[in-house]
Amino acid sequence: MRDTAEVHGYESTSYGDGFAEIYDDWYADVTDVGATVQRMVAVAGSGGHVLELGVGTGRLAVPMVEAGLSVTGIDASTAMLAQLTLRDPSGRVTAVAGDMVDDLPDGPFDAALVAYNTLFNLLEDGAQQRCFNAVAGRLPVGGAFVVEAFVPNIENRSRSDVSVRSMTANRVVLSVSQHSPDRQEASGQFVELTEAGGVRLRPWMVRWATLGQLDAMAATAGFCVESRWSTMNCAPFTDDSTQHVTIYRLTG
Repeated sequence: MRDTAEVHGYESTSYGDGFAEIYDDWYADVTDVGATVQRMVAVAGSGGHVLELGVGTGRLAVPMVEAGLSVTGIDASTAMLAQLTLRDPSGRVTAVAGDMVDDLPDGPFDAALVAYNTLFNLLEDGAQQRCFNAVAGRLPVGGAFVVEAFVPNIENRSRSDVSVRSMTANRVVLSVSQHSPDRQEASGQFVELTEAGGVRLRPWMVRWATLGQLDAMAATAGFCVESRWSTMNCAPFTDDSTQHVTIYRLTG
């Protein structure tokens, strides 16, 4: 098993703790919230029970509740869950602090969702497979696991990049990243420089999987591929698609 603490000092809570305060500002439009809600209503059924892995600030969970779904969300970062509480002070979303492999609530749930590359935040050897297994244990036969992630370009070579994410008169955010296709990893920092606040580092790291690897993990856990799209609003998936939304159904 891999010790993530040895990877540049990165831990399971590092991303959430680093991005919680700015996540909704930076990533409000990163995916189509309305289309995601519609997709989850379709797969879970009206009034269905949904488990969201990596619930974060509730960007998706709260709109799902507003659409009539019952949502339980889990996140390792208490900083992210604090932002969820601010968004959802009445506690309509059932929030669970914990790991999305070992600490999943019992359920049962009609469907589960892991959105926007969140599955790739699992860095330890075998953790993504164990996540599929754990989700399968919380769904009935026929339950859906919706996985949204980027499609890795396995032909890319190892490289390091530095670019400007944003810049104003008193604030600069730099993006520093390194990519290691041989290890199926990418990591980086957003380096925020402000005249008043100095330097703020926001680290991230992913361990990506190919579509074939994801499908194999799903099959091992008892899922089959029901459908695959390039977006939540069901745009066709093609050889040129850079992201995918895959609906896995539990067959038993």
